[in-house]
Amino acid sequence: MMYTQIFEIINVGIVVLDKELKVNKWNRWMENHSKIPSAQIVGHSIFEFFPQLDTKWFKRSCKSVLAFGNFLFFSQKLHKYIFPFKSEFSNYTEYDNMQQSGTMGPLRGENNQIQYLYIMIQDVTEIAAYEQKLLEMNTRDPLTGVFNRRFMNKRLHEEIERFNRYGRPFSIILQDIDYFKKINDDYGHLCGDLILKEFARLNTERLRSIDFYTRYGGEEFCCILPETRLQSACNLAEHLRLAIEKNIFSFEGIDLNITMSQGAVEMSPVISTVDQLFKCADELLYEAKKTGRNKIAVKQE
Repeated sequence: MMYTQIFEIINVGIVVLDKELKVNKWNRWMENHSKIPSAQIVGHSIFEFFPQLDTKWFKRSCKSVLAFGNFLFFSQKLHKYIFPFKSEFSNYTEYDNMQQSGTMGPLRGENNQIQYLYIMIQDVTEIAAYEQKLLEMNTRDPLTGVFNRRFMNKRLHEEIERFNRYGRPFSIILQDIDYFKKINDDYGHLCGDLILKEFARLNTERLRSIDFYTRYGGEEFCCILPETRLQSACNLAEHLRLAIEKNIFSFEGIDLNITMSQGAVEMSPVISTVDQLFKCADELLYEAKKTGRNKIAVKQE
């Protein structure tokens, strides 16, 4: 009787399956989160109610437990979840479904023979969301929400390694907002912050899903463009330049127009490090600013 009470009140999900993978036990936690009463599911195949579990990895895991008595752990980082439940934290996180960690193991009878297997489920949505927030804090710029310089350096190292190994092209575009210091001096840093956020948004929404947009300095940004030749990068840079030039930035009833200068470069065999690639693009950016601003300077190594 005491063990039955613990089985029902414990704050984790517990499922017991027989050798045919029919539900033998279904505790109250599972009832509450699945909205399926124990009386309705017990005696039925788990796949009748959760057809998405009818996969090789789940069946293979069950077979391993029932045949060899193995204990298995299911990580949230790998599987995300086993049962598609809603979490009490779902409304406060980016996850649509409860993030779960789980274990699976054998249950033996009096003759020490394996008769059942159990699955224990724990809701780790809050922990997963917190870990994701920490990760974003480490890789995102807090003002604009785009990737930060730490992420930019890491990504550029990865793209250069990919280029050296497979010869896959990529280009970068460095951007600098023209006369940004004057904006801060004339209208204050709140205005400057608004422009930085809107500037980042306008650029980000015009990039592909495989591109990366980063802030590496005060008013300096970088587009990392995998699988992109220089001409395509130049076409994109011009598209971005026009979008910024035409946009009206409004702050406390004041309408402002800004422009940006850009330097675009494609990775080539004569470049071997991130510093060399960045130096080349930075020199082009400086050339664009020195020769009139609101333009793109390019050079293929």
